[in-house]
This record gives sequence, C-alpha cells and structure tokens, in this order.
Amino acid sequence: MPHAGHEGNSAVLQTTQGPTEFRALLAQEGLLTAPGVYDGLSAKIAEAAGVAVLYVSGGAIARSMGYPDIGLVTLTEMQKRLEEIRAVTALPLIVDADTGYGNALNVIRTIRAYARSGAAALHIEDQVEPKRCGHYEGKQVVGVTEMVQKIQAAVEACGDSGLVIIARTDARAVLGLDAAIERGNAYAEAGADMIFVEAPQSVEEIQRIALEVKAPLVINMFWGGKTPLVPAEQLAALGYRIMIVPSDLQRAAIRAMQRAAAEIRAHGHTAAMAEDMVSFAEREELIGLAEAQALQHRFLKGQDQERTPPPQKRRNVF
Repeated sequence: MPHAGHEGNSAVLQTTQGPTEFRALLAQEGLLTAPGVYDGLSAKIAEAAGVAVLYVSGGAIARSMGYPDIGLVTLTEMQKRLEEIRAVTALPLIVDADTGYGNALNVIRTIRAYARSGAAALHIEDQVEPKRCGHYEGKQVVGVTEMVQKIQAAVEACGDSGLVIIARTDARAVLGLDAAIERGNAYAEAGADMIFVEAPQSVEEIQRIALEVKAPLVINMFWGGKTPLVPAEQLAALGYRIMIVPSDLQRAAIRAMQRAAAEIRAHGHTAAMAEDMVSFAEREELIGLAEAQALQHRFLKGQDQERTPPPQKRRNVF
C-alpha cells in the first residue's frame, strides 16, 4: 500500500536529479554554472545560493583531505565523498573522475561506481596516471588511441543510464592548442557527449576552441588560474554549455579558517570576526536542525518514558 507523502518533511526521500534531468537542463539555452563542492556542507551552501547543478571537485576533495591534487585520492575515496554529497542534495552532480583511475577496464569500473552513487555526469582526462591539477606545471598526456579506447569503454559501460560523459584533454599545456583541439574532436567522434579543453591561456584560445571543437563544451573558470576570466554571458554566446568553478568555495573557506584560527590563538575567541561568520542559528538552519527536531518529535516521542530503567547497582559493603 503506498504511503502518503508529507510536503517539506525531510523523512520523505527527495527525487534525485540524475542524468535524465541533467540532459534536460543541457537542452535549454544558456550556460550552466557549477560551483565546486567537496563535502555535504559545501554542497548545501552552494545549493542554497540557487545554482542548478554542482561540480564534485576531485582537487577540492584531495585538498580537504590535506593532500595536493597530484592523483593521491582513490576511486573508493571519491565514491564515498560522492555518496555523502548525494545524500544531502537532489541537484545534478558533475563528478571529477580524473583519468578513470587506470586503463579502459578501470574506467568501466569507475563509470559503474559513479552511476550507482548518483552522478549525473563525469569527466575523464587524457593525462598520464597519476594525474595532477590541470593548472599545475609538468603534466603529461597519454596517446590519442589510449584515450579514445577509454571513452569507448566509458560509453559502453553507461548502457542506457544516460550518464553524461565529458572527455577532458590537458594537451594544451603539453602539445599546444592545435593538438588539444584535434584531440577534442577525436574524443567527440569516439562518443563523448561533451568536450573539456583544460587551461586555455587567452580569450582568443577560448574563442578558437568554441569555433573548432565540434561538440558541446565545458570550461574551467576560476580566479587566479591559467585561463583568463570571461563573463558567463560571453561564454554562453560562444556556445559553451557548462562552466565549472572548482576551487573558489574552498579557497574562500581556507582564508576564513586561517583568520579564525589566528584570532583564537591570539585572543581565545573570534568576536572580532562576528560579522564575517554565520550565527549559531544560521548554521543550524543551513544543516536542517529544525527538520531533524520535527522528526524526533514525531518518531521518538514517548520512548524515554517507556524504557525500562537500568537496574541499580548493589552497594559493596566491604
């Protein structure tokens, strides 16, 4: 017998926006902006800002664990963090899959794992394993044939799930823009749904990619990287479909935590930062305390009175 839902009640499972809903968003006009998140709290903060899609950033997850983004995070660790994020938001999730964590067979396992854990889309890249941040120096890329086979394996592993496959090339920094564009087109021909040319170094390069890569495009846009900042409206006019902003939420959080730690060390409290911090009440509202308390009232009410009191300990007279 079906159960009636309770609108606004957190006990009722939200409908996850997966590949089908994400493809519907992509079918609309305009540019999707996906801020990078790395845990449940950052996902809730980004969702509260009103965005339509989130980017699960491998680099941000690595740094949240205290590691640089040099391929130290495993598939299992990424999948666990994906599941934690999926549990607190219904928004579509674009997930960083690095190189697929190995060869084409590893890619198949990665696709299946991410699909089970609620990804709507993922990107795999053509760097040599272990990879490194797309804006670090010293990157290397695999051969085109190897990456094409990975994409073909990924597409086959998707089956009829609808998972969106984004192929990323890091060839711009290694082989030049011409090679990166050639690779982008080869990866699209191999079956990738979207192409992500990482780290173009000028507005002219961004424009060339848009003109010459024959596929829907993803771009990485954040303050301080190798790629110049271009307004979202201009990117949309060029035909870019997704703009990820992988690190800015975390970088802002790092600066705020540095300040708070220094205040605590110097003064024992953070009163001087009060205007730059959420209040106790705002924090609890963000994480849904009121909903949890309402559920406690509904489903745990009266339990304490019915519990058998613990037996009293006998006093040892000796």
